Amino acid sequence: MNQLTVIGLGAADFEQMQMGVYKKIKAAKILYVRTEDHPVLQDLKQEGIEFKSFDEVYMKYGTFGPVYEEIAERLIEAVKVEDIMYAVPGHPLVAEQTVQHLIEADSQGKIKLVIEGGQSFLDPIFGALKIDPIEGFQLLDGTSMSMHDINMRQHILIAQVYDSFSASEVKLTLMEKYRDDYPVTIVTAAGSSQEQLRTVPLYELDQSAEINNLTTVYVPPVTADEDALRDWVTFRQIIAKLRGPEGCPWDQKQTHESLKKYLLEEAHEFLAAVDAEDDFAMVEELGDVLLQVFLHAQIGEDNGYFTLEEVLASISEKMIRRHPHVFGDVSVEDADTVVANWEAIKKEEKGETGDEPLLKNEYRPESALQTSYNYQKKAATVGFDWPNVKDAWDKFTEEWQEFREEISSGEATSRMDEFGDVLFTLVNLARFYKISPEEAMLHANEKFARRFNFVENSVKNSGKTFSDFTLDELDSFWDEAKRLEKGE
Repeated sequence: MNQLTVIGLGAADFEQMQMGVYKKIKAAKILYVRTEDHPVLQDLKQEGIEFKSFDEVYMKYGTFGPVYEEIAERLIEAVKVEDIMYAVPGHPLVAEQTVQHLIEADSQGKIKLVIEGGQSFLDPIFGALKIDPIEGFQLLDGTSMSMHDINMRQHILIAQVYDSFSASEVKLTLMEKYRDDYPVTIVTAAGSSQEQLRTVPLYELDQSAEINNLTTVYVPPVTADEDALRDWVTFRQIIAKLRGPEGCPWDQKQTHESLKKYLLEEAHEFLAAVDAEDDFAMVEELGDVLLQVFLHAQIGEDNGYFTLEEVLASISEKMIRRHPHVFGDVSVEDADTVVANWEAIKKEEKGETGDEPLLKNEYRPESALQTSYNYQKKAATVGFDWPNVKDAWDKFTEEWQEFREEISSGEATSRMDEFGDVLFTLVNLARFYKISPEEAMLHANEKFARRFNFVENSVKNSGKTFSDFTLDELDSFWDEAKRLEKGE
């Protein structure tokens, strides 16, 4: 089997090229290069060294992925005929996707691959920027990076930023995390006689004239929390500080028990924002819910019982485990099948054998409505349910009549009992129509408060008091509030 040797051209010009690399390239019989756009190759050409480049492949595709695949495929075919050498910019194992394809082919026994040295572009960039990589750094691909890849507290180097378009894409991605005027440095031809460093505000990144095939973008680590407000680490540090020795007295004394009511309140306020279809309010209210989650996690960590990482691991494992149709090889027909699989997996996780009471774990002390809904839903899973909604309506009519009779001739206890039956049948109707009774009640309360507030303000604006108005007059204010809400 013939041999395919990959060698690195280094990151700079001919003067910086390693002597060993130079000798091996001169000795090569057949030399391929990924691109001729490298300062070393012009000098090698003047010395009479011949090579074949793959620059024409770049013109065939709109993205780099298929370019690198085709180059690798051509090299695999070429080495079947004779030994060849393939030269790439920098070091073969640093940000060189074509080499990764060749390594895969070698692991499959398709080729015999040898990788030689070469100076990567990292060393001269570290020198040019005067940074120590031991402080922590990331090397990202500008053509495929996501904001989720970014660690804002490390030095970040972004390669594959070769023109204004790719720089614009990188800029937009960075702006999802950093402020618009955050300083970034454009490094071009590091280590060579043409080396250039230019620091610009982020919003000017794609307006630089120095961007070319030898460009790397450097983003320095943030040093202040105010510069990293969109980073999860920042929020966690804020919560830890609030709970710490030099933190807030109120936050320091909170417990899981004392925070329960706040979690419910924040969840309800978020639901109200959803009902109002108010995106800005949803952002704020979700933040308040998130605050409660992080506070509980920090309390768990402070007490030595659990950490936020354990919370994340628990929910991540659960989502993977309960979605075998997404993360495994299970097939599902529809959403109902997904729910059935979910319940079956849930029972298996909890070790339920079927001998436990069916309504076990369905009680919710914070909400009688939700408990009623849970009981009915669970009972329905074994067929204890009305076959259609008409029967549910008939049951409501029956219970309503019994309640009216108790109002006429019954006692306080029996009246409460019959009214409870009425509410229970209303929850049953809500379940048939796929309405959450808890959400419906929250919505009704919020609507009443909003309209009554209008009535109250109307009374105040009149200079009178409630006792000065008849019920019909107050009701007219209520009707006006309804009309205003409907835009009439």
